[in-house]
Amino acid sequence: MFRYLQLAVCIVVLSAIASAQTTINGAGATFPYPMYSKWFSEYNKQKPDVRINYQSIGSGGGIQQLLAGTVDFGASDGPMTDAQLEKAKGKIIHVPAVLGAVVPAYNIPDVNQELKFTPQVLADIFLGKITNWNDKAIAAANPGVNFPNQPIVVVHRSDGSGTTYIFTDYLSKVSSEWKNNVGKGTSVKWPLGLGGKGNEGVAGVVRQMPGALGYVELIYAVQNKITYGSVKNAAGNFVKASLESTTAAAASAAMPADFRVSITNAPGKEAYPISSFTWLLIPEQSKDANKGKMISEFLNWMLGPGQEMTKQLTYAPLPPPVIEKVRAAVKSVR
Repeated sequence: MFRYLQLAVCIVVLSAIASAQTTINGAGATFPYPMYSKWFSEYNKQKPDVRINYQSIGSGGGIQQLLAGTVDFGASDGPMTDAQLEKAKGKIIHVPAVLGAVVPAYNIPDVNQELKFTPQVLADIFLGKITNWNDKAIAAANPGVNFPNQPIVVVHRSDGSGTTYIFTDYLSKVSSEWKNNVGKGTSVKWPLGLGGKGNEGVAGVVRQMPGALGYVELIYAVQNKITYGSVKNAAGNFVKASLESTTAAAASAAMPADFRVSITNAPGKEAYPISSFTWLLIPEQSKDANKGKMISEFLNWMLGPGQEMTKQLTYAPLPPPVIEKVRAAVKSVR
């Protein structure tokens, strides 16, 4: 009898906790998903009454759901356009969360060396102008590497993606042909290639397909043990993506008041050229005042203890001057 009484009490207590819990819904970028997943889990441990549910559906989907009002916040690796912001029912604040890098990940049979990619080679591969791994332009940057007669299988995102925005923003800066014929965006008309959904999908195709070359966020290459190369930066140095080289790219950027900034192809000697901020897209005025207060509290936690967790997952923390500016901006969230 006593055991049944204990069980009944536990059920009542758990029901009370569940009913007191507020769920905040978000959706968007896959680029920072490992980081967001960790943050939301850790924050829930400290604030059991707040549960943040996040759908990793790609930046394009996150922006669409935010504009449709079906989520409390969105997330994107490419800033919203002026036209998108005009469609919003209220002011949207771009809140930088962390810094990340997009890397050229490849799978070439019998080639174990870390490859070097010039901007022109990357653009020409994704334009379909370079089609085989034994091409002279690839070999020129990689003396001593014995490339096979292996067709290059180009892999890109099939969904609307901030990772695609970062990569195509970079290609648009380093190749006038890419800029004029393809351009930048969360979705573009790819000249060729196979599509994969999410960073997870692209990473999976690259890992399984001999001869594949794709672009993924750094953490996905690391987690999936996929080889990725260094990229020649604007200063002429081949740099591999790392916390330090991503931070170096951010250090050269002037942060505008709305935080919508591109740091691809940054000028610093140690800067990794395909780096970017990733943003949480926060309505300044929430439909639910209680949720607005909770979102504001989470953002301040993210800018403090949350930043200390970034390096564990191969993301670079925000520079202190940026954190100071963002803290001032999120005061208006309610």
